[in-house]
Parts: sequence; C-alpha cells; structure tokens
Amino acid sequence: MLASVLLIAAIAGCARFSIADASPVFGARNGCGGHRAFAPAAKDNVESLATLPLTPFGRPETGWAIYAPAIGREAHTACAIDTPGFARALARWQFAHGFTAHGAVDPATFVAMKDIWQKRRPFVVLREAGICPDAPTDLVPLTPDESRLDKVVELRPKALKALRRMVAAARRDVPEIAADPQQLTVFSGYRDPADDAARCTAEQNCQGLVRAECSAHRTGLAVDLILGSAPGFAADSSDDTNRLYQSRTPAYLWLVANARRYGFVNYVFEPWHWEWTGQKAR
Repeated sequence: MLASVLLIAAIAGCARFSIADASPVFGARNGCGGHRAFAPAAKDNVESLATLPLTPFGRPETGWAIYAPAIGREAHTACAIDTPGFARALARWQFAHGFTAHGAVDPATFVAMKDIWQKRRPFVVLREAGICPDAPTDLVPLTPDESRLDKVVELRPKALKALRRMVAAARRDVPEIAADPQQLTVFSGYRDPADDAARCTAEQNCQGLVRAECSAHRTGLAVDLILGSAPGFAADSSDDTNRLYQSRTPAYLWLVANARRYGFVNYVFEPWHWEWTGQKAR
C-alpha cells in the first residue's frame, strides 16, 4: 500500500479542493532524501506540478498534479514529489526509456508515460487497429451491494470475479475504504452500444474524451468505480477540480498501487474508470 494513503486521508473530507491541496504533502519522506544532485529537479517538480502546460488527452491542462500518483507508480516510488528521492526514481525511469535522466517531469516524459498507460489498455490497442469490439453475450449482473440501486449493472463473469477479489483486498488494506460501503462500488459497467451511441449523438459529444462512439464499456470489461467526488460534482465529472480531488482519495491511491495485480488498468484521464485486461474483448 502506498504510504500516501495514510497521509492524505483527511483531504477526502475537505469542503473545498484546489491545486494548493495537491501540493507535495502526500507521499513518503523517510528514505526519500536522495543525492543532493537531484535537489534542483525536486524544486522543478514542485513548480511544474501546477504550471506545466500539457494536452495529454485532447484538452489543454495546466500542471500534472492529477497524474502524480500514476507517475510515481510508473517510476516505482512512493516518495513525495518534492523530494530528491522522487526525482532520483524518475531519473532512473527516464534513463531506462532513452531520455535525459534529469529527474524532472517534463512534456516528453509525460507523453511517454501516457503512451505506456494507454497501451496497457487492450481496448485502446484494438481501436488503434480500427476495431470496435462486438458486445458480449455472457454478461452477469452485479448485486445491489456492489453497484447502483437504480439500474442493473452487468459485467463479464471473469471480470466480475477479479473485481470482487480486488475490492475485498482494498477493504482489508484501507480502513477508510472499509468504513464507507459506497467506496469502490460500480456505477457503470457494460453499456449497450446502441444506447451509448444514441446518448453520444443526443449530447453532441462524441469526440472520444468524455464520450465516444465506440466505448470501452461495450466490452463488459470496463467499470466506473465510486471513489468519492469533490463537493458539487458528480462521480464521473471530468472537471479538473473533481479529477484532482479523486486522484488524492485513499481508494484511488490504493488502486494505482495495487490494481494491476488483479488485472485492472486505469484510463488515467478518468480516475474512476478501470478496465480488466485478463480477457480479450470480443
């Protein structure tokens, strides 16, 4: 479990949430001093956290705070991002991937990581090949305790089995998750392609960022999970304030650290969206 889970638990109850709350207060510090040569990179990371211009998923963003947990996971470090230890780990990752090993998050490093994150999603690989998977025929319903109460949520059987194992482990590991029965319940699983296309057209929002004509949810292997949300925002709001808030919740931090062990990978633009990779989409 990431050390940051214990350090940021209080953030989830804040009445307001902003980039200031995403400063490098979360993450481990013991053993993260590193060599003094990485001190300048640590300083750069603090500055760029809220200022680095990025367009990672077709929409301009400022700073990489939302993606900090995923970046730390990719660099194999739980160190706070203002520490030389974080910069040292990132430098090792940069060196291993053919970049100058300076230890600071920059656009080239971020884009390379984003490409890795996306290629871990089998659905994305299929879409890049021009394939939109057919809908499955072996769907099973989740129980009301596992999902929303206003409609039936379905997944493919093996994906549901893996999800149950993962959620049970998260509840064992993190008291804050266990204390809230809504945490890590599923508010969207399989979505009928025809219904999805109709909603996409009705909302005139089919650009592939917030809603797509061919959605990963048609596979029956994708889930949207309750992580908590910023005050005034829905669980699936793509507003930067909500995504930032969710990226600091105990549930998300646990998932970033552990979900891959259960076959789940994240669409990092949406902290709530996870896809099971243990079975091919049809």
